[in-house]
Amino acid sequence: MTNWCPVSVRSGRWRRCRSAVSLRAGAVGLAALPLAGCIPAGAPAIPMFGAYFPSWLLCAVIGVLGAVLVRLVFVRAGIDDALPVRLPVYVCVAAGIGFAVALLGFGR
Repeated sequence: MTNWCPVSVRSGRWRRCRSAVSLRAGAVGLAALPLAGCIPAGAPAIPMFGAYFPSWLLCAVIGVLGAVLVRLVFVRAGIDDALPVRLPVYVCVAAGIGFAVALLGFGR
């Protein structure tokens, strides 16, 4: 079934109209294209102390410890006093270290 729409009211010509449903389906398909490489492999887990811990937990702990070490280096170098907003800087440093550990250690 084809929908026909007037090109202009005065000309009396008609053309095929794209329905909103087909445009929406194309947009959803295009948006889902980057997800084609995703596979349901499950979250990586690390066995510690007889239990399985998610890898992001270990990455977060390493990130926080790394941010503490970076802060100690900044304090010794005198950079810590020059930071206008310390908390967001150290949170971003911790997140960056945690993401780097996750990428290098687990490939995710």
